[in-house]
Amino acid sequence: MDLTVKTLEGKDAGKLSVSEAVFGLDPREDIIARMVRYQLAKKQQGTHQTKTRAEISRTGKKMYKQKGTGRARHHSARAPQFRGGGRAHGPVTRSHAHDLPKKIRALALRHALSAKLKAEELIIIDNLVASEAKTKELVGALSGLGLTNVLFIGGAELDGNFKLAAQNIPNVDVLPVQGINVYDILRRKKLVLSKAAVEALEERFK
Repeated sequence: MDLTVKTLEGKDAGKLSVSEAVFGLDPREDIIARMVRYQLAKKQQGTHQTKTRAEISRTGKKMYKQKGTGRARHHSARAPQFRGGGRAHGPVTRSHAHDLPKKIRALALRHALSAKLKAEELIIIDNLVASEAKTKELVGALSGLGLTNVLFIGGAELDGNFKLAAQNIPNVDVLPVQGINVYDILRRKKLVLSKAAVEALEERFK
């Protein structure tokens, strides 16, 4: 499969042959959804916690005598039914992460790439390099390409000027190819890959 390669200025820079096994799959929403759930669950902090009756700083003395008051038989004011008492069955600090097979994770990334190509939301740029770290110049280049909500994936090492110029632009993310993931691909409208990123991805999925 041959795809058109462009420059940041919007000019054609030839063609690039890409693998059908990486970019030509028929996208499956169920596999992509499983991967997104896996990523979001792993990202969740899980630091929510309430105090049980054992953790409340309050006297443990019996509230009043057992018999003769006509009232219910209570002991400590730390019990959950009292204001200021502990919480029964409240949330505790835990990990929300769950397992997903490595093969499914790799397959989900290929399906996400194929989905972007099928939706005509994938652009290949010859090189993600900026001569100067100037946000205004990069904004002009992106508007020329019609990019307002985009994820850039560069090679193993990102160009410093390009990264600095892009980091202040709203709805624009820049990642090295090692950081490519399904959730970030889907949360941006367009996906822009450098030639180096395409070659690295095809090598990875050989």
